[in-house]
Amino acid sequence: MSVAFAGNSTTGSSREAGPLRVMIVDDSVVIRGLISRWVGAEHDMEVAASLRTGLEAVNQLERINPDVAVLDIEMPELDGISALPQLLAKKRDLVIIMASTLTRRNAEVSFKALSLGAADYIPKPESTREASAADTFHHDLIQKIRHLGARLRRKPAVASPPLAPASPSSTAIPAPAARAPVVARPAALAPSSGALSTRPFSTQAPKVLLIGSSTGGPQALMALVTELGPVIDRFPVLITQHMPPTFTTILAEHLARSSRRPAAEAVDGEPVKPGRIYLAPGGKHMRVVRSGADVAIALDDGPAVNFCKPAVDPLFTSAIDIWHGAVLSVILTGMGSDGMRGGKDIVAAGGSVIAQDEASSVVWGMPGAAAHAGICAAILPLNQIGAKVNRLFAGDRS
Repeated sequence: MSVAFAGNSTTGSSREAGPLRVMIVDDSVVIRGLISRWVGAEHDMEVAASLRTGLEAVNQLERINPDVAVLDIEMPELDGISALPQLLAKKRDLVIIMASTLTRRNAEVSFKALSLGAADYIPKPESTREASAADTFHHDLIQKIRHLGARLRRKPAVASPPLAPASPSSTAIPAPAARAPVVARPAALAPSSGALSTRPFSTQAPKVLLIGSSTGGPQALMALVTELGPVIDRFPVLITQHMPPTFTTILAEHLARSSRRPAAEAVDGEPVKPGRIYLAPGGKHMRVVRSGADVAIALDDGPAVNFCKPAVDPLFTSAIDIWHGAVLSVILTGMGSDGMRGGKDIVAAGGSVIAQDEASSVVWGMPGAAAHAGICAAILPLNQIGAKVNRLFAGDRS
């Protein structure tokens, strides 16, 4: 398809009214062609440029003036991780989505890219001839472009919070800069104007912490677990992050460094005990089941739920059979509505749900769905969730 270039226009009402301008940077002509066709078929986005190297992207950025860049990691002349800071130096609010194949090295590079300001990452299929892999790549990429681009236009840009350094000394991560938080009122006090309402926390003491997250989740999880040491030491913590295989391996390592507690991808059949973090492995749904007198992990290779695998809902719903109403769940930033149905089940069983607020979320899809469903006991900025969770496990019911 033809590629249109634009002048160096500034942000304003004309930009906000038009389609999202997408710059595709990949040395594979096949990948560039695929993404160009997919983007060109969407009514709310257009191809601003299709380039072969990171050097071309850096040199032509001001002339192209894209809203979103899909940036390959491995390219000649200037690779994606080297081009990333140069692109952001020229355009601070550029939304950059890193694209890479599923290797450990590329997963590690993608995590480094997040710490350098990339908005998100997406795994590329090793072969576009595999229809299911190509369909998933297509769906996920378009959704990421749309939702991350919409966030850019909805509010002033803020720097992404970096991931924790890959060292044992990492203790804290800055939370995203936030606007005024969403005001959540108790249901009995909520006016009829549609303001978000909250419900009381469960009267039962929580015995397990469940966390679900997606887009923006790695940064949010890293920030949150640094504050949860007292909870992790005494209670099991189970996390489902929408993420492919290999990437979850790296994420678990980062969680272990940040929390200074054992964290690993869950293994089918292993017992669930206090003192460690269990992360759903990429490509598998994680549930909990009764195993004699103990609780155990159950992994399955069933179909995607809410377009995701792993998905949050299976974990949330399965926990009710084990802990009944003694479940505290947290829904962090992410696209879609995964976690909302499972959260409803948790609340119906007597448990509680906390959602991250819109201002501190990269994408307020998952937590927003829970908030609008009226199932949340609290809707909080990311930097307040850890303290609240600690208080609840220490006996606070307010």
